[in-house]
Amino acid sequence: MKFAKEIRVGNIIMVDSKPMIVLRSDVNGSSRTGFTYKWKMKNLLTNSPQENVFRGDDKFDVVVLDKKPVTYSYFADPLFVFMDQEYNQYEIEAENMGESINYLKDGMECEAVFYDGKAISVELPTTIVRQVIYSEPAVKGNTSGNVLKEAKIENAIEEYCHIVQVPLFVSQDDMIEIDTRTNEYKKVVRN
Repeated sequence: MKFAKEIRVGNIIMVDSKPMIVLRSDVNGSSRTGFTYKWKMKNLLTNSPQENVFRGDDKFDVVVLDKKPVTYSYFADPLFVFMDQEYNQYEIEAENMGESINYLKDGMECEAVFYDGKAISVELPTTIVRQVIYSEPAVKGNTSGNVLKEAKIENAIEEYCHIVQVPLFVSQDDMIEIDTRTNEYKKVVRN
Protein backbone atom coordinates (compact mmCIF):
# COMPACT_ATOMS: atom_id res chain seq x y z
CA MET A 1 0.00 0.00 0.00
CA LYS A 2 1.24 3.48 -0.90
CA PHE A 3 -0.07 6.89 0.06
CA ALA A 4 -1.44 9.12 -2.72
CA LYS A 5 1.50 11.49 -2.19
CA GLU A 6 3.89 8.64 -3.15
CA ILE A 7 2.11 7.71 -6.41
CA ARG A 8 3.80 8.93 -9.61
CA VAL A 9 2.68 9.28 -13.23
CA GLY A 10 2.94 5.87 -14.91
CA ASN A 11 2.13 3.91 -11.74
CA ILE A 12 -0.68 1.37 -11.97
CA ILE A 13 -2.98 1.38 -8.95
CA MET A 14 -6.20 -0.30 -7.90
CA VAL A 15 -9.17 2.11 -7.65
CA ASP A 16 -12.51 0.49 -6.75
CA SER A 17 -10.91 -2.90 -7.58
CA LYS A 18 -10.09 -1.76 -11.14
CA PRO A 19 -6.51 -1.45 -12.44
CA MET A 20 -5.88 2.19 -13.42
CA ILE A 21 -2.76 3.81 -14.87
CA VAL A 22 -2.03 7.37 -13.69
CA LEU A 23 -1.56 9.56 -16.78
CA ARG A 24 -1.35 12.98 -15.13
CA SER A 25 -1.12 14.27 -11.57
CA ASP A 26 -1.89 17.81 -10.38
CA VAL A 27 -1.18 18.79 -6.76
CA ASN A 28 -3.14 21.49 -4.92
CA GLY A 29 -3.11 22.74 -1.34
CA SER A 30 -0.53 23.60 1.29
CA SER A 31 1.27 21.87 4.13
CA ARG A 32 -1.06 23.58 6.61
CA THR A 33 -4.36 22.60 4.94
CA GLY A 34 -3.16 19.34 3.38
CA PHE A 35 -2.55 18.43 -0.24
CA THR A 36 -5.03 17.04 -2.75
CA TYR A 37 -4.04 15.09 -5.84
CA LYS A 38 -6.10 15.34 -9.01
CA TRP A 39 -5.29 12.38 -11.24
CA LYS A 40 -6.17 11.73 -14.85
CA MET A 41 -6.27 7.94 -15.17
CA LYS A 42 -7.15 5.22 -17.66
CA ASN A 43 -8.75 1.87 -16.86
CA LEU A 44 -6.39 -0.83 -18.19
CA LEU A 45 -9.19 -3.30 -18.91
CA THR A 46 -11.67 -1.00 -20.67
CA ASN A 47 -9.41 1.92 -21.77
CA SER A 48 -11.99 4.35 -20.37
CA PRO A 49 -10.58 7.63 -19.00
CA GLN A 50 -11.37 8.89 -15.52
CA GLU A 51 -10.46 11.86 -13.31
CA ASN A 52 -10.51 11.73 -9.51
CA VAL A 53 -9.31 13.86 -6.59
CA PHE A 54 -7.66 12.18 -3.60
CA ARG A 55 -6.20 13.35 -0.28
CA GLY A 56 -2.49 12.83 0.34
CA ASP A 57 -3.14 10.23 3.05
CA ASP A 58 -5.42 8.01 0.89
CA LYS A 59 -3.86 4.57 0.37
CA PHE A 60 -3.65 2.54 -2.84
CA ASP A 61 -2.40 -0.88 -3.90
CA VAL A 62 0.29 -0.48 -6.55
CA VAL A 63 0.13 -3.16 -9.25
CA VAL A 64 3.23 -4.47 -10.98
CA LEU A 65 2.34 -5.82 -14.41
CA ASP A 66 4.09 -8.77 -16.03
CA LYS A 67 5.70 -8.26 -19.43
CA LYS A 68 6.84 -10.82 -21.95
CA PRO A 69 8.60 -10.44 -25.32
CA VAL A 70 6.27 -11.37 -28.19
CA THR A 71 6.14 -11.12 -31.97
CA TYR A 72 3.19 -9.74 -33.95
CA SER A 73 1.62 -12.56 -36.00
CA TYR A 74 -1.65 -11.51 -37.63
CA PHE A 75 -4.90 -9.55 -37.41
CA ALA A 76 -8.17 -11.46 -36.86
CA ASP A 77 -10.67 -8.58 -36.76
CA PRO A 78 -11.05 -7.23 -34.01
CA LEU A 79 -8.16 -9.13 -32.37
CA PHE A 80 -4.42 -8.72 -32.86
CA VAL A 81 -2.57 -11.98 -32.33
CA PHE A 82 0.96 -12.14 -30.87
CA MET A 83 3.20 -15.15 -30.27
CA ASP A 84 5.93 -15.75 -27.69
CA GLN A 85 9.07 -17.90 -28.05
CA GLU A 86 7.21 -21.03 -26.89
CA TYR A 87 4.60 -20.48 -29.67
CA ASN A 88 1.85 -19.49 -27.21
CA GLN A 89 -0.63 -17.10 -28.82
CA TYR A 90 -2.05 -14.02 -27.11
CA GLU A 91 -5.02 -12.07 -28.45
CA ILE A 92 -5.40 -8.36 -27.74
CA GLU A 93 -8.47 -6.38 -28.74
CA ALA A 94 -7.99 -3.47 -31.15
CA GLU A 95 -9.41 -0.96 -28.63
CA ASN A 96 -6.67 -1.90 -26.13
CA MET A 97 -3.83 -1.42 -28.60
CA GLY A 98 -3.75 2.39 -28.33
CA GLU A 99 -1.17 4.18 -30.52
CA SER A 100 0.82 0.98 -31.09
CA ILE A 101 -1.78 -0.09 -33.66
CA ASN A 102 -0.29 2.52 -36.04
CA TYR A 103 3.15 0.93 -36.13
CA LEU A 104 2.55 -2.83 -36.24
CA LYS A 105 4.36 -4.77 -38.91
CA ASP A 106 4.46 -8.52 -39.58
CA GLY A 107 7.08 -10.21 -37.41
CA MET A 108 7.60 -7.08 -35.28
CA GLU A 109 9.03 -7.71 -31.82
CA CYS A 110 7.38 -5.96 -28.84
CA GLU A 111 6.36 -6.66 -25.25
CA ALA A 112 2.93 -7.93 -24.21
CA VAL A 113 1.65 -6.49 -20.93
CA PHE A 114 -0.24 -8.93 -18.71
CA TYR A 115 -2.72 -8.30 -15.91
CA ASP A 116 -4.07 -11.25 -13.94
CA GLY A 117 -2.67 -13.69 -16.54
CA LYS A 118 -4.39 -11.99 -19.49
CA ALA A 119 -2.62 -9.97 -22.20
CA ILE A 120 -4.13 -6.47 -22.05
CA SER A 121 -1.85 -4.38 -24.30
CA VAL A 122 1.54 -4.19 -25.99
CA GLU A 123 4.51 -1.88 -25.61
CA LEU A 124 6.57 -1.03 -28.68
CA PRO A 125 10.27 -0.25 -28.85
CA THR A 126 11.00 3.45 -28.22
CA THR A 127 12.09 4.02 -31.81
CA ILE A 128 11.19 2.14 -34.97
CA VAL A 129 12.11 2.44 -38.64
CA ARG A 130 9.35 2.51 -41.26
CA GLN A 131 9.19 3.13 -45.00
CA VAL A 132 7.31 6.15 -46.35
CA ILE A 133 4.70 4.70 -48.74
CA TYR A 134 3.27 8.05 -49.83
CA SER A 135 4.33 11.66 -49.54
CA GLU A 136 3.59 14.78 -51.56
CA PRO A 137 6.62 16.20 -53.39
CA ALA A 138 8.12 19.40 -51.97
CA VAL A 139 6.78 22.61 -53.55
CA LYS A 140 9.47 24.86 -54.98
CA GLY A 141 9.81 28.07 -52.97
CA ASN A 142 8.21 26.57 -49.87
CA THR A 143 11.47 25.52 -48.25
CA SER A 144 12.26 28.37 -45.88
CA GLY A 145 11.98 27.71 -42.15
CA ASN A 146 10.88 24.51 -40.50
CA VAL A 147 8.16 23.43 -42.95
CA LEU A 148 6.57 19.99 -42.49
CA LYS A 149 4.40 17.82 -44.72
CA GLU A 150 2.41 14.63 -44.22
CA ALA A 151 3.87 11.22 -44.98
CA LYS A 152 1.98 7.91 -44.84
CA ILE A 153 4.09 5.10 -43.39
CA GLU A 154 3.95 1.36 -43.96
CA ASN A 155 1.87 -0.79 -41.63
CA ALA A 156 0.74 -4.42 -41.44
CA ILE A 157 -2.93 -3.45 -41.91
CA GLU A 158 -3.89 -0.94 -44.61
CA GLU A 159 -6.79 0.60 -42.66
CA TYR A 160 -4.44 1.54 -39.81
CA CYS A 161 -1.83 3.30 -41.97
CA HIS A 162 -0.46 6.20 -39.98
CA ILE A 163 0.50 9.72 -41.06
CA VAL A 164 3.62 11.37 -39.62
CA GLN A 165 4.74 14.99 -40.04
CA VAL A 166 8.12 15.01 -41.79
CA PRO A 167 10.47 17.67 -43.25
CA LEU A 168 10.10 18.56 -46.94
CA PHE A 169 13.23 16.66 -48.03
CA VAL A 170 11.71 13.29 -47.06
CA SER A 171 10.33 11.52 -50.11
CA GLN A 172 8.41 8.37 -50.96
CA ASP A 173 10.30 5.08 -50.29
CA ASP A 174 12.63 6.74 -47.73
CA MET A 175 13.16 4.85 -44.48
CA ILE A 176 12.50 7.09 -41.47
CA GLU A 177 13.00 6.66 -37.73
CA ILE A 178 9.97 7.47 -35.54
CA ASP A 179 9.70 7.93 -31.76
CA THR A 180 6.71 5.76 -30.75
CA ARG A 181 6.16 7.67 -27.47
CA THR A 182 5.58 11.04 -29.18
CA ASN A 183 4.65 9.86 -32.71
CA GLU A 184 7.30 12.21 -34.11
CA TYR A 185 9.77 11.90 -36.97
CA LYS A 186 13.39 11.60 -35.77
CA LYS A 187 15.57 11.18 -38.87
CA VAL A 188 16.01 9.58 -42.28
CA VAL A 189 17.80 6.23 -42.10
CA ARG A 190 20.40 5.78 -44.84
CA ASN A 191 22.06 2.43 -45.59
